[in-house]
Amino acid sequence: MYSQAAYSFLKQLRAVKNSSEHTIRNYAIDLNALKTFLELHWFPNAPSNTLSPKIYYNKEPAAEELARDTINLSQVDRKLLRQFAASLAENGAEKRTILRRLSSLRTFFNYCLREGFIPSNPMEQIEGPKLGKSLPKAISYDQVCRLFDMPDTNTFMGYRDRTIMELFYSSGLRVSELAGLNRSDFDPSQLTLKIRGKGKKERIVPVTKNGCDWIQAYLTHSERHREVDGHLAEKDHEAVFLNRFGSRLTTRSIDRLFVRYLKASSLAADITPHTIRHTIATHWLENGMDLKTIQLLLGHNSLATTTIYTHVSHKLKQKVFEKSHPRSH
Repeated sequence: MYSQAAYSFLKQLRAVKNSSEHTIRNYAIDLNALKTFLELHWFPNAPSNTLSPKIYYNKEPAAEELARDTINLSQVDRKLLRQFAASLAENGAEKRTILRRLSSLRTFFNYCLREGFIPSNPMEQIEGPKLGKSLPKAISYDQVCRLFDMPDTNTFMGYRDRTIMELFYSSGLRVSELAGLNRSDFDPSQLTLKIRGKGKKERIVPVTKNGCDWIQAYLTHSERHREVDGHLAEKDHEAVFLNRFGSRLTTRSIDRLFVRYLKASSLAADITPHTIRHTIATHWLENGMDLKTIQLLLGHNSLATTTIYTHVSHKLKQKVFEKSHPRSH
């Protein structure tokens, strides 16, 4: 039945694939979306209490609850799945959401086929909506400097925020990678950081001397172990970046502080920490770094992902060309 196969799949993601809770939760959301559609399709007049409970990403219902699931996986065919995809679009789901749901279901049904839950994969030959290629946003070096001037480095929290910005631009980290940094990951003698990226893959990235100086100064700041100016002393002795309670700073908090500084700087509202990652990748390319090295520094699995920066770089150079060329006015 559908629910039993779904829970078996989620367990495999956690135990074998070592997937993050965020990833497992997203799979559960997508599996629930299809489950709801199938129940509406097959049991439109059934009371909600007669249907099996929703699929939880972090717990499994009792056996008697799962026994209410009467969805036969072998009866889920391409026609039903195409109707499901069409219903998502009709209900206003964005193309990226539809593509993610179909990708999740493709992975799920591949698992079901391998485990013998179904004789064939009904997701074969089902394609999602086409996405127009969008280039990552990059900003100029002058805009980077304007943003970095916003934190008040006379305060401990402002010093932290400036260090975060310096590190984003120094090494092109993801927000999750920066939030997860530990003291032991930082090697000032080698000017390097050990990064745990997507899929918990580790890589070593260089840090500029300037970035290294900011990290060392933040880690040894006189207020790190004191309760002063609205923040508590360090409680998490492993974390590099702390919140005002002395615990590890979260990715959500990093996003929020960027919003605050963007408003103060009058820069475009759609600039995010990820924009800084795109920006340094573009600047690396424009200053002669090869794509393979950029791929390794950013932790991209595929060189094709990195290649998009060639388009961003060309766009920036075209703007400079049009602005500077005497015949373009």
